[in-house]
Amino acid sequence: MKVISLFPLNLVAFPGEEVNLHVFEPRYKQLVNDCLEGSGVFGIPSYVTNKIELGTEVMITEVTKAYADGRMDIKTKALNAFKVNDYWNPWGRKLYAGGEVLEIEEGDFDTDLLLLLKLKKLSGRLFAWLDIVDFPDVSQINSVYEIGHKIGLKLEEEYKLLSMTSENDRLQFTIRHLEKLLPALERVHFAQERIKQNGHFKHLDPLEF
Repeated sequence: MKVISLFPLNLVAFPGEEVNLHVFEPRYKQLVNDCLEGSGVFGIPSYVTNKIELGTEVMITEVTKAYADGRMDIKTKALNAFKVNDYWNPWGRKLYAGGEVLEIEEGDFDTDLLLLLKLKKLSGRLFAWLDIVDFPDVSQINSVYEIGHKIGLKLEEEYKLLSMTSENDRLQFTIRHLEKLLPALERVHFAQERIKQNGHFKHLDPLEF
């Protein structure tokens, strides 16, 4: 258990990802300044289920811009997921919240390589459908967290991923999601192509009986 300052947001930060924040509220300007004078670490509880329960510890890596009125643009690196054991808002005499958190430890360390390969294949198909060039190279994917924000999960589903303590459970969850999503995309694409053909002259090959 440890006590840290907390910055609740309506987002899910996955361990390992970079989170860029524009800090403008007085309480969070105070929080960031306090962190910069200390360890540089604070927590982002994910306010997704209308309660403060799970979140991610992050470390400030850079203040990219400091404005004259005290606002800041900061870069952070997400470290690990945590469970909020106690929450205080405000935290003593501070303007911001704080709480007692417990790091969520991984339940297994041996990734099922067949599941990982399947995720790579399915996510590769998805990225090809979307035809966007800045998606990650699927051959380099080693964790669900690396593409968790890029495969069409709802915020509540991302939150569920964060709650899981096993990479293999996360792999199975995202694979099931992609196995449902891809056929739906294919049906939409087929429907779009059919709609485009309506009203146009069609070249049809004669059928032979």
